[in-house]
Amino acid sequence: MLFTTNWLEEFLTPMSTNYSHGDIQEVNTDSRKKTEKALFVPLVGENFDGHDYIEQAVENGAIATIWDKSKPFPNNLDTSIVVYMVEDTLQALQKIAARYRDKINPTVIGITGSNGKTTTKDLVASIMKTSFQTHFTNGNYNNHIGLPLTILSMKPETEVLVLEMGMSQAGEIDTLTRLAKPDYAIITNIGESHIEYLGSREGIAKAKLEIENGLKQQGLLFLDGDEPLLSSKHGDAKVVTCGFQRNNEHIITSTGVHHNKTVFDLDGYSYAIPLPGKHHAKNASLAILVSRQLGISNENIQNGLQNLKMTNMRFQLLEGKQQVSIINDAYNASATSMKAAIEVVKQMEGFEKKILVLGDILELGDFTEELHRSVGGVIESPINMVYTYGENAHWITAELESNKKGISTKHFTTKEELVEALQSHLDKNTLILFKASRGLKFETMVEAIS
Repeated sequence: MLFTTNWLEEFLTPMSTNYSHGDIQEVNTDSRKKTEKALFVPLVGENFDGHDYIEQAVENGAIATIWDKSKPFPNNLDTSIVVYMVEDTLQALQKIAARYRDKINPTVIGITGSNGKTTTKDLVASIMKTSFQTHFTNGNYNNHIGLPLTILSMKPETEVLVLEMGMSQAGEIDTLTRLAKPDYAIITNIGESHIEYLGSREGIAKAKLEIENGLKQQGLLFLDGDEPLLSSKHGDAKVVTCGFQRNNEHIITSTGVHHNKTVFDLDGYSYAIPLPGKHHAKNASLAILVSRQLGISNENIQNGLQNLKMTNMRFQLLEGKQQVSIINDAYNASATSMKAAIEVVKQMEGFEKKILVLGDILELGDFTEELHRSVGGVIESPINMVYTYGENAHWITAELESNKKGISTKHFTTKEELVEALQSHLDKNTLILFKASRGLKFETMVEAIS
């Protein structure tokens, strides 16, 4: 049981008192989903209205619903269904989540950043699970709908709640952090994601720093201390800085990148994570520092890092046809994360051939050509071949060709042609990276050679 209808009545008014009080086992926004004793929340979008599907939701297990007062209510609905009339169902969902968060009162860790927030969320959650009853964001449930649903899916015995916070516009992190009220917050980095809407990296930094607005009075903010746009936060009593540069409170040293892991030192301790890439050492260090605040032993921190379970399509190492090695990093991309992934491929040893399959980075607006070309600027030996696909990725190819670095390049207009071109390179001595924004669905190409 999550809560009871009695509890909901502390802040919502039922349309009728002619019903039996009951336990709510789950909160659901999808009428098609089979549920048990669910509170159905009919959301309204551009092309759908959940209110139209209340009968289906009830058939599938809903025993209560919230309802927009402006919407006509079906006369034939079972009168035992508890109905709470509200001004706005989304705002009501967020209100219920905020109340439930306070009711359970776990230690809340909020994580945002242009890149690496999902990986960092996975790292934090993996460590927390060694010592506490932990609940965390599943998949990409990190927006104004997903975050309250994440909160409302935690069990009453939850001790630590790890919440990823995504955004595309200014003000969105503010909404999420005031709802979540984190005890600890992490900003992984500042990149170019959503620069089309925020105008500059400075605008992105300001939007990410909104996470402070909901931080508890005694809370701490952990951040990438190497980022110049966050330098004003150094020395703040509520801020902990971490990075490779000497001006940080906590300095990462002795970093080594191997085929399937990264090793590094932090504050006199050595750590290993099952992810290749120097940037992952920083994500892990942020997770380690937060974990220390909760009193987790170094042994359990080590165990949590080693037992990491990553969200799919985030730097997944796979074996494909003819034992070819594949890095599936196709969930999303910014110029910063694409460059970081390329650096990892350059550092990985044991391969005779390294191929990059790169696609469009979306939501760059006027910066589209400049930032795609900046990716091409970092590609060099030991990369052997670069294949691109998409409307804008050809700027990566153009930049490489203009620099004449001796790397074989080709831009494709269909995925089928690109996959066909890869066939002759599938062998155990080859490493292939797939990286693009989510909209390009590069996982279809990964599947074709897996």
